[in-house]
Amino acid sequence: MATEVETWTGAAQHDGVFSFDKEHAGEDGFFGDEDLSDAEVNGNWTPQEKALHEAKLKAKAKRRLRKSSSRDSTRESLSESVSGELGADPNSPKGKINVSDRKSRTGKGRGLPKKGGAGGKGVWGAAGMVYEMEEPDTKDPNYDDVAQGDTIYATVVPELDEKELVKMVNPIVKEYFQHGDTKEVQMLLKELNLGSHKFEFSSMAVSLSFEYKASHRELTSRLLSDLSGKMLSESDMARAFDRMLKELPDLILDTPDAPQMLGQFVARAIADHVLPMSFLNRYKGKVDCDHARAALDRAAVLLSMKREIMRLDNVWGVGGGQRPVKHLIKEMNLLLKEYLISGDVPEAERCLRDLEVPHFHHELVYEAVVMVLESKGDKAIQMMVKLLQAFWKMGLITLDQMNRGFTRVYDELPEINVDVPHAHSIMESFVDLCYQESVITKQLRDACPSRGRKRFVSEGDGGLVKS
Repeated sequence: MATEVETWTGAAQHDGVFSFDKEHAGEDGFFGDEDLSDAEVNGNWTPQEKALHEAKLKAKAKRRLRKSSSRDSTRESLSESVSGELGADPNSPKGKINVSDRKSRTGKGRGLPKKGGAGGKGVWGAAGMVYEMEEPDTKDPNYDDVAQGDTIYATVVPELDEKELVKMVNPIVKEYFQHGDTKEVQMLLKELNLGSHKFEFSSMAVSLSFEYKASHRELTSRLLSDLSGKMLSESDMARAFDRMLKELPDLILDTPDAPQMLGQFVARAIADHVLPMSFLNRYKGKVDCDHARAALDRAAVLLSMKREIMRLDNVWGVGGGQRPVKHLIKEMNLLLKEYLISGDVPEAERCLRDLEVPHFHHELVYEAVVMVLESKGDKAIQMMVKLLQAFWKMGLITLDQMNRGFTRVYDELPEINVDVPHAHSIMESFVDLCYQESVITKQLRDACPSRGRKRFVSEGDGGLVKS
């Protein structure tokens, strides 16, 4: 034994480090505890050798502890334990791995549950937490619609903004100009959620009517009258006309007569009790815009002229197929009488166009021919031929309307002859003159009935043929 110690102590040294036989060394290059017995350590080693041996053992233990506590060593040990290979040291504090353990693998943290046990999926929450009452979910498998009581289903219509309002209202107003049914407009408006933009319907309808004829403006006034108190209040109407008075400088660019038209709308609305009577009074001395002042002056003049009349029915004139036939006949008679007095063809043309009844122009031809038959002298014949010729050339009276007017006179000529004995001769001369001026066709001239100038011999005439 002494010889072995001498051999070990007398081994060659290289750079102050002892060299050992690798065959007898452990995996770390040092002898393990199992290679040396307690007798050899306690009985035969010197104190220096014992201290050196203990230092080597402590260094080896530290290296093992460092290796087992590293993350890579933990993963390697886990994979080896799963595959059945030899893992880390079972005596190491990190040697045994519990997969269901919620503690940190790196040894960090306090070792408490995440979020105090209140977080994560499928947990009940922290202790003492009080939840609010939640509405039952219809997709819940345990949902029972009978247990929920009576269910009320309602259709919610979103409120329209300005762009959507223009897109929806303009087709409604244009369609109303075709059929003139205010009840249908009211029904369509109920389906829309106008909300705070409800007053804008009136201003949009009035502005749109500026681009159309007088008959459409008459329909617009009727629409405002029928909607007042049902869909629109006086405050809504007043707000709409206030806005239009402010927008007159822009409206006049497209419609030069916008101030006069708006003034007529205001007067008609006040007469129909759509606007309050105090609407004009609150503007006195407070209007700076010349166009707005012109519109208000126009309304004031109309109201002062029609003070004793409750409704300004004729503020837009008489026109369109909405008027009664008797009223249209009366207006055409008045038109022809004024023409015979003044001889102004352009004024007669304007009046006929304002009536807006092109399908009823045959009545003007009929009344003109009858007026010629009932008149005295050649002046009326010449003036009527001139008027019909002007209307024919400008296309105001079509061929069909002209033929229908003359044909109606042809059919009623025997009855007219009772009151006008010379109706046949006047008719023949008038038809010949119209044909010469290219007012009527040759077929229409030939269709004119003529009275026989000779009659058969009757008793007591002495056999003479009277002409």
